[in-house]
Amino acid sequence: MADRTAPNCHLRLEWVYGYRGHQCRNNLYYTAAKEIVYFVAGVGVVYNTREHKQKFYLGHNDDIISLALHPERVLVATGQVGKEPYICVWDSYTVQTVSILKDVHTHGVACLAFDLEGQCLVSVGLDSKNTICVWDWRRGKVLAAAPGHTDRIFDISWDLYQPSKLVSCGVKHIKFWSLCGNALTPKRGVFGKTGDLQTILCLACAKDEVTYSGALNGDIYVWKGINLMRTVQGAHGSGIFSMNVCEEGFATGGRDGCVRLWDLNFKPITVIDLRETDQGYKGLSVRSVCWRGDHILVGTQDSEIFEVVVHDRTKPFLIMQGHCEGELWALAVHPTKPLAMTGSDDRSVRIWSLIDHALIARCNMEEPIRCAAVSTDGIHLALGMKDGSFTVLRVRDMTEVVHIKDRKEAIHELKYSPDGAHLAVGSNDNSVDIYGVVQRYKKVGECIGSNSFITHMDWSTDSKFLQTNDGSGRRLFYRMPSGKEVTNREELKLVQWASWTCVLGPEINGIWPKYSDINDINSVDANFNNQVIVTADDYGLVKLLRYPCVKKGAKFKKYLGHSAHITNARWSHDYQWVITIGGADHSVFQWKFVPERKSKEALHIAPQETLADSNSEESDSDQSDVPEMDSEIEQETQLTYRRQVYKEDLPQLKEQCKEKHRAMAMKKRERAPGSGVKLHFIHGYRGYDCRSNLFYTQTGEIVYHVAAIGVVYNRQQNTQRFYMGHDDDILCLAIHPLKDFVATGQVGRDSSIHIWDTETLKPMSVLRGFHQLGVCALDFSADGKRLASVGLDDNHTIVLWDWRKGEKLSAMRGSKDKIFVVKINPYLPDKLITAGVKHMKFWHKAGGGLIGRKGNMGKTETMMCAVYGWSEEMVFSGTCTGDICIWRDMFLMKTVKAHDGPVFSVHALEKGFVTGGKDGIVALWDDTFERCLKTYAIKRAVLAPGSKGLLLEDNPSIRAISLGHGHILVGTKNGEILEVDKSGPITLLVQGHMEGEVWGLATHPHLPLCATVSDDKTLRIWDLSPSHCMLAVRKLRKGGRCCCFSPDGKALAVGLNDGSFIIVNADTLEDLVSFHHRKDIISDIRFSPGAGKYLAVASGDTFVDIYNVMSSKRVGVCKGCLNYITHLDWDKRGKLLQVNTGAKEQFFFEAPRGKRQTIPATEVEKIDWCTWTCVLGTSVEGVWPLISEVTEVTAACLSNDKKVLATGDDLGYVKLFRYPVKGKYAKFKRYVAHSTHVTNVRWTHDDSLLVTVGGGDTCLMIWAHEPEGHREFKQCDSEESDIESEDDGGYDSDVTRENELNYTIKALSTNMRPMTGVKPHLQLKEPSVDERYSSVRPPVSRALPQPEKLQTNNVGKKKRPIEDLVLELVFGYRGNDCRNNVHYLNEGADIIYHTASVGIVLNLTTSCQSFYVEHSDDILCLTINQHPKFPNVVATGQVGDTGDMSATSPSIHVWDAMTKQTLSVLRCFHSGGVCSVSFSATGKLLLSVGLDPEHTVTIWKWQEGAKVASRIGHTQRIFVAEFRPDSDTHFVSVGIKHVRFWTLAGRALLSKKGVLSSIEDARMQTMLSVAFGANNLTFTGTISGDVCVWKEHILVRIVAKAHTGPVFTMYTTLRDGLIVTGGKERPSKEGGALKLWDQELKRCRAFRLETGQIIDCVRSVCRGKGKILVGTRNAEIIEVGEKNAACNILVNGHMDGPIWGLGTHPSRDVFLSAAEDGTVRLWDIPEKKMLNKVNLGHPARTISYSPEGDMVAIGMKNGEFIILLVASLKIWGKKRDRRSPIQDIRFSPNSRYLAVGSTESAVDFYDLTLGPQLNRINCCRDIPSFVMQMDFSADSAYVQISTGAYKRLVYEVPSGRQVTEQTQIDRITWATWTSVLGDEVVGIWSRNTDKADVTCACVSHSGLNIVTGDDFGMVKLFDFPCPEKFAKHKRFLGHSAHLTNVRFSSGDRFVVSAGGDDRSLFVWRCVHAPH
Repeated sequence: MADRTAPNCHLRLEWVYGYRGHQCRNNLYYTAAKEIVYFVAGVGVVYNTREHKQKFYLGHNDDIISLALHPERVLVATGQVGKEPYICVWDSYTVQTVSILKDVHTHGVACLAFDLEGQCLVSVGLDSKNTICVWDWRRGKVLAAAPGHTDRIFDISWDLYQPSKLVSCGVKHIKFWSLCGNALTPKRGVFGKTGDLQTILCLACAKDEVTYSGALNGDIYVWKGINLMRTVQGAHGSGIFSMNVCEEGFATGGRDGCVRLWDLNFKPITVIDLRETDQGYKGLSVRSVCWRGDHILVGTQDSEIFEVVVHDRTKPFLIMQGHCEGELWALAVHPTKPLAMTGSDDRSVRIWSLIDHALIARCNMEEPIRCAAVSTDGIHLALGMKDGSFTVLRVRDMTEVVHIKDRKEAIHELKYSPDGAHLAVGSNDNSVDIYGVVQRYKKVGECIGSNSFITHMDWSTDSKFLQTNDGSGRRLFYRMPSGKEVTNREELKLVQWASWTCVLGPEINGIWPKYSDINDINSVDANFNNQVIVTADDYGLVKLLRYPCVKKGAKFKKYLGHSAHITNARWSHDYQWVITIGGADHSVFQWKFVPERKSKEALHIAPQETLADSNSEESDSDQSDVPEMDSEIEQETQLTYRRQVYKEDLPQLKEQCKEKHRAMAMKKRERAPGSGVKLHFIHGYRGYDCRSNLFYTQTGEIVYHVAAIGVVYNRQQNTQRFYMGHDDDILCLAIHPLKDFVATGQVGRDSSIHIWDTETLKPMSVLRGFHQLGVCALDFSADGKRLASVGLDDNHTIVLWDWRKGEKLSAMRGSKDKIFVVKINPYLPDKLITAGVKHMKFWHKAGGGLIGRKGNMGKTETMMCAVYGWSEEMVFSGTCTGDICIWRDMFLMKTVKAHDGPVFSVHALEKGFVTGGKDGIVALWDDTFERCLKTYAIKRAVLAPGSKGLLLEDNPSIRAISLGHGHILVGTKNGEILEVDKSGPITLLVQGHMEGEVWGLATHPHLPLCATVSDDKTLRIWDLSPSHCMLAVRKLRKGGRCCCFSPDGKALAVGLNDGSFIIVNADTLEDLVSFHHRKDIISDIRFSPGAGKYLAVASGDTFVDIYNVMSSKRVGVCKGCLNYITHLDWDKRGKLLQVNTGAKEQFFFEAPRGKRQTIPATEVEKIDWCTWTCVLGTSVEGVWPLISEVTEVTAACLSNDKKVLATGDDLGYVKLFRYPVKGKYAKFKRYVAHSTHVTNVRWTHDDSLLVTVGGGDTCLMIWAHEPEGHREFKQCDSEESDIESEDDGGYDSDVTRENELNYTIKALSTNMRPMTGVKPHLQLKEPSVDERYSSVRPPVSRALPQPEKLQTNNVGKKKRPIEDLVLELVFGYRGNDCRNNVHYLNEGADIIYHTASVGIVLNLTTSCQSFYVEHSDDILCLTINQHPKFPNVVATGQVGDTGDMSATSPSIHVWDAMTKQTLSVLRCFHSGGVCSVSFSATGKLLLSVGLDPEHTVTIWKWQEGAKVASRIGHTQRIFVAEFRPDSDTHFVSVGIKHVRFWTLAGRALLSKKGVLSSIEDARMQTMLSVAFGANNLTFTGTISGDVCVWKEHILVRIVAKAHTGPVFTMYTTLRDGLIVTGGKERPSKEGGALKLWDQELKRCRAFRLETGQIIDCVRSVCRGKGKILVGTRNAEIIEVGEKNAACNILVNGHMDGPIWGLGTHPSRDVFLSAAEDGTVRLWDIPEKKMLNKVNLGHPARTISYSPEGDMVAIGMKNGEFIILLVASLKIWGKKRDRRSPIQDIRFSPNSRYLAVGSTESAVDFYDLTLGPQLNRINCCRDIPSFVMQMDFSADSAYVQISTGAYKRLVYEVPSGRQVTEQTQIDRITWATWTSVLGDEVVGIWSRNTDKADVTCACVSHSGLNIVTGDDFGMVKLFDFPCPEKFAKHKRFLGHSAHLTNVRFSSGDRFVVSAGGDDRSLFVWRCVHAPH
């Protein structure tokens, strides 16, 4: 029988011919050791030219396409392609991995670059967004990521002279990036007029913000900042592929084959044209250059590497060659010499010397070459071509012998016969032609048996037979040379084959996998001498197998290196080497064959060997050599722990169900019961599928786990304490080396690991986000800082954590098979081992990844446990066969037999080991496992008297061992925990049921006892008194599902799973009687009350049998149920039975005969039931949850006082309800402890305890019942019910508006006015007057010169254009939909607030404003850092689009309020925007809340830009979240019907809902604000005006009506704890909207805001020294004195927008604004304040001064207009001739006429000289759409109108006649110009205004500039006129979307712009050009 193991010999990569030049650039460098580093296929190569040696890096599993060299030039980073590509950083000296960076990119990693220090690495992905990612590569951590560009990026580089700046370039772009926080922000390079916009291929950075880049056309583009400064034309003839910077200057390489050197100022030094040198050729193209001192390395497109010495640059050395691009298929080896011949689609044939590792000959053919063969004498070389021809060359001088073309399709295989007489040529024409060699290759035969293309051929040794393989997988034989097919297989029995290169045949069946019929093996070659075969396949694997290998799926050794398909593999003539060639990577690999005897020594000499996991890979051949699997292990391996529904899914399920039950929720629901329960004791320990999960803590208590509970057991007092942070089965437990903390891992969709303190039972850290399904193994490092975990996912992912920070350090797929144990090396925390099914692996950390190597053992055994020994390389592992394996490093040194059956637990001591196995024996060993010092057998005989129970059997399987306190602690598979004294006696401490579901539960009628029966075939009696032990146990012949005590407690009935039941003596558990009448499970059993005369027995086959106990006879059968029976109850008289079935039916039967009765629901309630354990009926309908489709209520039990109903359900919840539970969805108290379904619940006889049993978790839990009076106990972890009450405390318009606001993203805004028609820049322009007549004009024009476009009368003599605008003032504050956004700074000297996208700092003494303008969109929230270490640090959050981390993503800026310097930018995933920010107590953390649908809550380390934790916040809007002022880990969030108390544990956020049940009739309202008091008090302000006071998360009191309306804001003063609240309230004598309270919110003082409003609405408060700062809904900011209550208004603004009207005074620096809020306000620019405001009572639309400035005209939204006298503000006249809004209103320059333009497509003229009755004298008709802007001509004779149809019209005044004559229009001089339309201003329309418009414009008084405002919120400054499209301009940001108006003030000193969405007025100072 052939050996089934992998061969013992192996291959070692010795040489790779080639270099990857195609599709890659900048991938060739000198290392510090002057070696050359580059890559080929999937291999990194380090080539030492002096010694002509290569080293290989084999850590990739696909093509490498990018490479970067660390600045110290030892480390190399390489990036690969693939579905989940990764980056490796490796050492070029040792070729070992230093770090792996993964899990970010998809498709591939296109570029890499290190920064100057070498700390950071930047990578660019090949995904559709070309993601750019910055790594802290040593830690494998992403610092920042952002979408790079929409098209390919070709190069990226760090600016080596400015920190955190990068440049990237690619298809038609170059981008300059700055890294701040976690944000990468790009600025596009501006090509401008200096150069064409084109593709940039490479770049290098220099000093002073200069960047040099190589373009596609061969120019060098030189950038200064982001602008193109100059170009170096024609630096190369065509594209510049590579640019390299060194100390001396720059080197560039191009497609033209030239390398140019430049000095540091980019002045040319020299050119090296490689095409002109000896080795050059036409078409040579340079892909990579590297200049170091006097050497230059050049890599070419055609896979050559040249080395040029600078001073002798005409003679480059060709140091590496390979095939060029194109598939490489042909390979032949010389029959006598160490030569290999290859031929490729690049049409070249090459001969390589395998000894010198060099190319020795090359010849170019006419056609692509597909196969090759060398004649037996080595003289001829035959080449098969792609076109169907073949050529024969002489090997000696490569001259042609013959060229024959007999076929049309490619020749795929040819071979010379062993006698040298014939050549067989196989083609894709399905045939093989035979040629005679001596007859000058005359065709002598033809084989035509195949119906598919020929793939492989072999001759027999006697040259008489040929075997072929074809594409359809057939193997045929032919007689030679005639070519006749051999059909009689008998003849072939004795044929010996000269070579074996076929892939089909019985001898090599083993090369194919067992169950596959895929043809992916391309080549095979047998080495008959050593009996091995080499195969090459489509996946880039070279495999070595034994030959022959008859059975499919043989074992093999595999070698990686080639990236994709390997086309051919051949042994060299003397079997020293294997040559393999890659198709796509067109590289030639030479492998050294290391035969068996040498393999042993080789193991220690090949360092790279270990990376590619070349040890014998498991294959699934018959495992006859693998021992039987132990039944226990078999069982365990098959457990998947999958759940139908995970607890994590509940919130979504509830949401889905909520819709259905909206109506129900309106009804009044039964409130939760007053009493509660508290977990008191658990009988159970999880031993049946977990190991090593039992330890002593520091204080000598015992910690273990069962169900979802971590248990800390005190053996002196026999009490338990519980860690209840998990919500599903815990599967593993590890203890910290100091024995004070414990880590536990649970089952879950995204399963979590909790690290908790065994003293306080508080979580220290929670780790999630990496393991799916569950966590099955954990281990702490020896220093306690790290934790390793293994997941239950298919790959058994291993993660290494810094658990305190909650940070993942590294992760890697562990193994396909289950892993049982992970251990971190106690001496080297970077190393670890994993052991499991057929698996033992040794790992070490490399950056963000782990590198694993399999242990070297003969046959792979399943390992159950492992532990490190006394030195870092010693490992001891226990196998499933009872051996202990002793390892040194990865090598198995020896094995020691330790137990019969598997070794489940091994534990290292100071001097020795202790092991435990399935044989129930604990063994102590010396420190080398030489001697077994002592054994302890676990037997009943040695059980000590103090035991808390009984051993079920002798020698139970041992699953966990731990030592300490002079004892050995043992956990068994049967759920027992025992303590073994060193001297021998054993004490049993805790026990529970064994594996199998526990369903049966009964409590004794008058003693504190209970009985349980389980599928583990035992019946047990438990003592519920404080001794907590098992009193008796009896084995049953079958498992049981129910049991019941007789009313006198003497007998106990037990129903079994086979349909029988027994009655036993309750004391001795001996049988009294037994019956077997049914086949199906007995599901419930009950004695009738009183004397217990009858026994009702319910079975799964739908019947209830009634027995007479005294006579032991069946007396009745209850029939009529349609489904199995689930519950039974008797009434008090013993006459009536109530039955529930699995189909949710409820039946009643009369006893003892069993007649069915129908009883109406009203009567059922009146019946006095003896017990109530049913779950159906009106009196319990409220117990069914919202999501009852998903979960069943499995059990219920009513307390004996009939007040509280306890239920258990499928999700593991125990709930308490107030009885009767009428009405749906009653409120309840809920407790989590059981992990899966709760199968039964029972109260004890006196209601003092509740007993529950769990199905899958096998536990019996005992809960203490706390009656109602018990108040202080309230801290139980009960949770509130599922549906919140719909009634949320009222309605408030402001709250609703804030909740429903959809914030516009500026960049996506659409037009504000409903425009129609074609945009101006897209309209076809009519020719102007000059153009029309130019042909007939006389050469000298006698026409008058064209008049000025604009009258410029009020500007001084010299007209100066405006160069720039500087923001001077902003009037406005965002108060109407944002809150808590006004703060004091600098001890109250300054205040800070925001509007639009500007943060404003206002100095109160000078009233000067300064601005932070880095936000790209509206700011929504603002907070200041109150920690003294961070003075004046502010965080602001803005609106954003999706959270894809691009520049439009929402972001938070942290900045210095005084210097306006950005300290950090945090891009976040809060799509929509950031609505709340808050700093922690130390000031180092920042909390943010998003507007995304999940309302995510995130915590940041803002200085590093690192996200610490993030979690879904709530399904509805969260308004505010704030840290407790004394904490970095606790914060509170409030929102729509929501208050949550959060804790940060490591990287996880844990939260608790506020519990209201402690206060009668309290309901969850919408919460709007939060403040804090001492001793964990929290105050939340509600929509109804109440303030809730919380202690921890429990509501303790309500301050009713703290305000009459919603409490919008609260502020906690840090220095004295006083609290300020602000709300919505009418000012009255007693109260105001602002109140100052004491620390406990008991006493308060109200302040009135003297604003004159009917209702004050305060949105923001802040308290300084003796002053309170208030921000209101009406955009005022007011300072209130605490002593005198005096109000001082600091900031005014329009309260509602848009602000449509804007008018500047003709001569003074004041202006008017008119807005939607019905006010007109007068603002003074020099005084920086509002002078006056007039309430009009209606929204105003437009406003204008008369030419003298004595009158003001105002147009209203309702069609009315008003004229006021400025001096007195008296109305001079008013008129309403229109019904729709007035859009613009204008006085004529001669003050005679008033023009009024409205939405009704009309302009009305009024003559003001006729007095105030304002009769219309005319109107302009035929206006195609609404009027936008109007301007009078200087002579008052014309008016120009711009309309909503993008048309500009001119009319005569006052006649209203339209002027259509273009010549006439061209001669008009205008008094003002505010139109956005007209030929003169086409240039103001930009390219991207397809959805949005330019909304307003204004030409300066000098007539030289025009400013515009648009829907994107930009103010732009152009030259006027600007008739050319897309004119040059400067843009100024700050406004939100939609500017409504813009005006110059008199003398062009200022520009005023008015905002639509932001209700703000910006005043910009004009900077004029110097004279």
